[in-house]
Amino acid sequence: MNKIVATICAATFTMSSAVSAQDRFSNVNIQSEALEGSVHMLTGQGGNIGVSAGEDGVLIIDDQFEPLAEKISMALDKLGSDKPQFIINTHFHGDHTGSNAWFHSNKQSTILAHENVRIRLKKDDETNQAALPVLTYQDGIKLHFNNETLHIWHLGNGHTDGDSVIWFEEPNVLHTGDLFFNERFPFIDLKSGGSVDGYIKAVTSLLGKIDDNTVIIPGHGPLADKADYKAFLSMIEATRDIVNKHKQDGMTVEEIVDTGLGEKFASWSWGFINEEKWIRTLYNG
Repeated sequence: MNKIVATICAATFTMSSAVSAQDRFSNVNIQSEALEGSVHMLTGQGGNIGVSAGEDGVLIIDDQFEPLAEKISMALDKLGSDKPQFIINTHFHGDHTGSNAWFHSNKQSTILAHENVRIRLKKDDETNQAALPVLTYQDGIKLHFNNETLHIWHLGNGHTDGDSVIWFEEPNVLHTGDLFFNERFPFIDLKSGGSVDGYIKAVTSLLGKIDDNTVIIPGHGPLADKADYKAFLSMIEATRDIVNKHKQDGMTVEEIVDTGLGEKFASWSWGFINEEKWIRTLYNG
C-alpha cells in the first residue's frame, strides 16, 4: 500500500510540475527582429535566439525552454521553415538547450556544440538523449550557410567550460551566448568551469575581433553594439577591482556585501544576479 501511495504521489508531483511549467510559459510571446543579411533575433524567455534564414533553410543558435519549442517553431515558420537544419548551442544551460530534444525528435534538427556541452548534458540523468549534440568540436568550426560564413569559436573557460560564440562574417553579426549579459551583471557558473578572469579574457578577445559596425546578439538583454560590450567589460573590471581591494584589506565576503559596490553600479543588478550574488561571484571566482 505504501508503494502505491508513493507512486501516486510521485505521479501527481510530476503532473503538477508539468502544469506549472506550462503555466509559466503560457503568456510568453516569441518576438522576431530582422538584423543584417540572413540574420534574425528571436526573444521570448531564456537566452536570445539567433537565426539564419535563407535559401539553404534555417539554422538557429540556442532554443530556450522546451515548453516554448512549438512557439519557436511557429516563429521560424514565418521566416521560411519550422524545421531548423542546425541548432548551435552556446553552452549547456537549460534556458539555451531546453528545446533541443523537441527539435531533434520532431524536426530532425542536427545539434552541434563544444564537447563539454555534450559531456555536461550527458551527466544529467534527466537529460533526454535526443537533446545531446551529435557534432562536437574543441576549438571551433566553420559553417557555410545561406551564402554567409559562420565562425564558431570556443574561447576557454568563461561563463562555463563549454562556451561558444558565433560570428556571421558577411553581415557582421556576433552572437555571444552568455559571454554578454547586456545592461546587467553576468552569471558566471563557477561550478561548471566558469571563471571571472576567463570571462574577462574572453570578452576582451571578442572586442578585439569586432568593429563599431558589428551587431551583437547578447545571451540576455537587448540588442547591442561594441560600445555596449565595452561598457559591460568596464563594469566587470571595475567591480572586480573593488572586491579584490576589499579582500586584500582583509574584509570577509559578508562585510563586502554589506558595504556594497556603490550607487554607480546599482542599475546592473537584476532578478537573477543581484549585487550580492555578483559580489560573491567576484569574491569566489
